Amino acid sequence: MLIEDCFRVGSILKTKGLKGELHIYVDFEGLENIKFNTIFVETAGKLVPYFVSSVKYLQKNAAYLILEDVDTIEKAASLAKKDIYLPNKLKPKKKKSEFTLKDLVGFTAIDVDEGELGEITDVQEYPKQFIATVNYKGCEVLFPLNEEIIKSIDVVKEIVLVNLPEGLLDIYLE
Repeated sequence: MLIEDCFRVGSILKTKGLKGELHIYVDFEGLENIKFNTIFVETAGKLVPYFVSSVKYLQKNAAYLILEDVDTIEKAASLAKKDIYLPNKLKPKKKKSEFTLKDLVGFTAIDVDEGELGEITDVQEYPKQFIATVNYKGCEVLFPLNEEIIKSIDVVKEIVLVNLPEGLLDIYLE
């Protein structure tokens, strides 16, 4: 399984106890509502599948995880500080009312004048604004996401139509 085919749900913080239980940090909202029996742990840039025996949700962002065949503290310790993923097919679809600008990651940005800019690789939230990152002509380009810039969003086709300020792309390409 490739990382592009999965979404990150959190990371393994540390071991708990002597029988391989793992303390995980969950940064994906609604994980407790997803039924899964396999997780993928990122190891050396690859995703390694592990079968889940049980998950105990503690509070909002924490859980204890027991994996099959991880039954000693030594086996569990080798998984500490690693990210965990689930396949994209398990990712719940958001309702229109739940859609946020951060959900634009993976969408294709198209400028009214310049045409296709590329895939939005990141959306950062700063005080009073969101900034999108796109790799355009080999350069990392940042632009604000606001009502003046965004002309339309097609959630089905995953396209964002933008009208970037004149000269913004020139700054990055010089």
